[in-house]
Amino acid sequence: MKSVVIGFFTASILCASAFAADYTLDNSHSSVGFSVKHLMVSNVKGKFKAFDGNFTVDEKTNKLTKLEGTTDTATVDTDIQKRDDHLRGADFFDAAKYPKMKFVMTKYTPLKAGKAKIAGNLTIKNTTKPIVFDAEVSKAVQDMAGDTRVGISLSSQINRKDFGLNWNKTLEAGGFVVGDEIKISVELEGVAK
Repeated sequence: MKSVVIGFFTASILCASAFAADYTLDNSHSSVGFSVKHLMVSNVKGKFKAFDGNFTVDEKTNKLTKLEGTTDTATVDTDIQKRDDHLRGADFFDAAKYPKMKFVMTKYTPLKAGKAKIAGNLTIKNTTKPIVFDAEVSKAVQDMAGDTRVGISLSSQINRKDFGLNWNKTLEAGGFVVGDEIKISVELEGVAK
């Protein structure tokens, strides 16, 4: 009887893992971007040129069971060298001391039509806070080479001061040079291992 029970649990685990697929990022079809208010009138957009991550999808239910990613803070890029150097410095990311930002999913809540809420922990400058992304997860497709791919779109916003990104200057007419709210936009395309 004991061997039957062990066999049943082993088969259950193998069947469950047979439906799960691990994906690595195709960085040429992925991006990590942000936007923030400048002078309270316009949005400045930026991105990070170097990032990495992986995720696991239960192919039977199309639900994410794992999502992790890191971003190299020294690769921040807003198309203005002087501003990028300031962002890499101690006033903002302090990239020499804190070279990575990290996200780890803690909960996946499916909604309708491939949409979902993805909760997790975001770490910037050694400060970890919970964050919830609005997400859309595509169904798996095969590319021209026969590889299986899945896409994930993520959007959220954070208060930069929650993560120690505190620098600012007050304007004479009122308001600030840099807004506190940062909009995050992430596009991921993964290839099954």
